[in-house]
This record gives sequence, structure tokens and C-alpha cells, in this order.
Amino acid sequence: MKPTWSQRLRKSFQSLGPGLITGAADDDPSGIATYSQAGAQFGFSMLWSMVFTLPLMAAIQIISARIGYVTRRGLVANIGQAYPRWVLVSTVTLLVGANTLNIAADLAAMAEALRLLLGGSAHVYVVSFGMLCLLLQVFLPYRLYVRGLKWLTLALLAYVAVALTVPLNWGDVLRAVVYPRLTLSNEVLLMVVALFGTTISPYLFFWQAAQEMEDLRGGPVHSLQEVRHHLRRIKFDTILGMTFSNLIAFFVILSTAATLHAAGLTHIETSAQAAEALRPVAGDLTFLLFSLGIIGTGMLAVPVLAGSAAYAVAEAFRWEGTLSARLGQGEGRGFYGVIAFATFGGVVLCFTPTDPVKELFWAAVLNGVIAVPIMVVMMLLATRRDTMGAHTIGHRLRALGWLATAAMAATVVAMLVTL
Repeated sequence: MKPTWSQRLRKSFQSLGPGLITGAADDDPSGIATYSQAGAQFGFSMLWSMVFTLPLMAAIQIISARIGYVTRRGLVANIGQAYPRWVLVSTVTLLVGANTLNIAADLAAMAEALRLLLGGSAHVYVVSFGMLCLLLQVFLPYRLYVRGLKWLTLALLAYVAVALTVPLNWGDVLRAVVYPRLTLSNEVLLMVVALFGTTISPYLFFWQAAQEMEDLRGGPVHSLQEVRHHLRRIKFDTILGMTFSNLIAFFVILSTAATLHAAGLTHIETSAQAAEALRPVAGDLTFLLFSLGIIGTGMLAVPVLAGSAAYAVAEAFRWEGTLSARLGQGEGRGFYGVIAFATFGGVVLCFTPTDPVKELFWAAVLNGVIAVPIMVVMMLLATRRDTMGAHTIGHRLRALGWLATAAMAATVVAMLVTL
């Protein structure tokens, strides 16, 4: 019997893998806060950034996924093999620190969004969300866990729904994308740095490379034809995932520009604050959709942040780190111990007097600083025949990858200058 349209759609969705999850995890609550501030402060004028960064982030994610698949090792293992030990240790230390700060900011945003919906204590919600994310990673079988993350990406469609519930002049939107009206000021430069750093983040490189490696674990060595077929699948999966990611970010900027900026509310620091501000401006439905989107994307992003840190540490210490390991196994205990450390570290930071906005800022600084050398190393690895064999990246991907690296380097320089 011929499959129905819904069955074909479901099968196509299930065939998507690390690229979709990685792209969706990029739109975490801290990212939503950045996009909301861009829309509230500058209106439609920052929409161009999501169009500009799309090919760059897609290229660098394809390269990271390709390295993981071809070498059957994660990025840290490849860095450790090609470069001195101190480079490896420094990279992993900075990554774990930045991820822990990001987890804290995301948990705080999720808790505040739920408090706005239901009332109660934000601290109780922080602990609950942290425990739930940890337990799912430790006790849920890998295949089921990843499948659940994939379906959770649909929560991000709430932001598209928000934009469709408010009146928009699409002619003005298109003009703002093609001809943004911006004056080169300190505030504009800082926002561009924040948007670039939010869309191209190191933890996404490590996660996607590790997931491609994870999917191959225990499988047979593929023939040259099978490898080429899978590399095409990686390309399609990653481009679709990054397009989905930037489309959601585009709609967050669009919806906050059309509501908050239009109403004169130009200073939004957190995603929960954006949700609260939307209620009197755009109505209860918009507020509800935005709040649920924050919680849904947080449930997706926190495990990715903790998991990418665990993969990196496991490879640095040469453990067989995998989400398929059992907790009782020696190497499984170390791998899940890193996940617990990063998650509980994020929970503890939510109870400190540290300003969550400052946590986001320093996480962005760390991500921006470590992204550039990691991207340089990735580009060098992806072009080395002793690493990639016959599957080194082509000229087009190489050009886009170096352009992405140069763009990130420019944002770091700009960040240091503005500091």
C-alpha cells in the first residue's frame, strides 16, 4: 500500500539527525534573549544578520559534522592528535566553563518563564528543570533520547506563530532585510557581535561532531560510495537544521520588533522579560506561545550544552564517552559525571547573587574567544589528507568556512575594542 502524505512526512522527519537538533539547540533561551533585545532595540534593522550568518554557520557545522563522521572521532580527539596537550586542555576548560554559564542562564530563563505562567518559586523550577534534564540524559536510552530531542524542536515553531499573530507590513520587513538603516555606533556594534556569537557557538561544533560519531558507534566500516552518500545526507541535514535555526531567530527579531519596538519598549535583557512585555502589547496568546517556546527550547539546549561538555572531557581523557553507556560502567560514570557537574553547576549559579545578564555576557565572551582558534583548527583538520583521507572539504566549503572564521575573528576584535 502506498504510504500516505503524513507517513512520508514523518519518515522524512525521522531521517533527519544531528543537524536539525544542533540547529534547534542554537536557539536556546539565552539566544532568544539576544534576538528579543535586537528586535526591541533596533526594530527590523537587525534582520539582515540572520540572512548573512546562515551560509557561514551552515558551512562550519557541515565541516564539524564531516570531521566527526569521516574520522569516527570527536573534535577534541582530533585536536589532541594533531596539536600539543596544552591546546587541548585549554580548549576543553574554556568550553566547559562557557557551557556551565550558558546552562545557568538557560535554566534561569526557563524557570522565570514558568513562574510567569503558573506563579510559584523560580528557584524550585530551576532545580526541577536541572534534575529533569539530567535524569533524561542518564536513564533514557540514547536512541529514544535523541528521538525525543528531535520532536522537541517543534516547540520553536511557537515563535513563528507569535509573528503571525501580530499585524505586519511585509514590504517594510523586506526593505529592512535588503537595506538596513543603521548608523555605526557602539550599541549597533555590540549587538552585531552578540548576534554573531549567538549563532556560531563552539558547543554546537562539538555536539554535532560527537553525534555523527555516536551514530556510527559499533557499525561497520562504510564503502567509499556509502561514505559519499552519507556526506550528502550530512550536508542536507545540516543546511536544513541551520536554516530552521536562523528562521526561528528571524521570527523572534521580527515579532519583538513589530510589538515591543513599535510600542517604545526598547530595553529587554532576558527572554522571560520579553515574554512578560509582550502580554500587554500583543495579547495573552502571544505571551503564552513565547513563554512555552522558551521552556521547550531550554529543554532542548541544556542537554546539548551538558552533553557537548561531556563528550569533550571524555575525549580529552580518552574515555569511551557515549550517551549509550550505562551509569554503572566505569567510563559511563565519568561521562555522566561531567554532565552532572555542568548541570548542577548551572543550577548553583542560579542561586548566587550574580546578575544573569552578566553570566550571559561572559558566556558570550568565552564562546567568542574560543570559537576562533577552534574554527581555525577545524579548517586545518578538514583539509588534511592524513586526517580526512579522500574526503577533505572542497573549494566552496573551504571558502565559506574560512569566511565564517574571519567573520568570527572580526566579532571578537570588535568585542575587545568595545570593552
